Amino acid sequence: MTAAAVTLALAIAVSAPVAWGDDVVTFTLVARDGFFRPPNLEVPAGKRIKIEIVNDGRTPIEFESLPLKVEKVLAPGARSSVVINPLKPGEYPFFDEFHPNTSKGVIVAK
Repeated sequence: MTAAAVTLALAIAVSAPVAWGDDVVTFTLVARDGFFRPPNLEVPAGKRIKIEIVNDGRTPIEFESLPLKVEKVLAPGARSSVVINPLKPGEYPFFDEFHPNTSKGVIVAK
């Protein structure tokens, strides 16, 4: 094994526990025909969270949160996720830009 290969392998081995050691709490949000289920998510403050978004409806959706600066467009039947860095306690609204009058919710960090 060359010195470069050994250095690369050592760098990967040293950095891997840091990358994998982060605790990410996962929540699922289902969009269907202009509504999110559940409409509100209670999440732990101070922890990274992952929100798995499932579009179970017949039209596209756009999950968007202005305070979190996150948006994700999903076609009908699609599934995707967003990872959000640790939040301070508080409320963070989100909505579906394609169904703004009915598809609203709040992430509550406690």
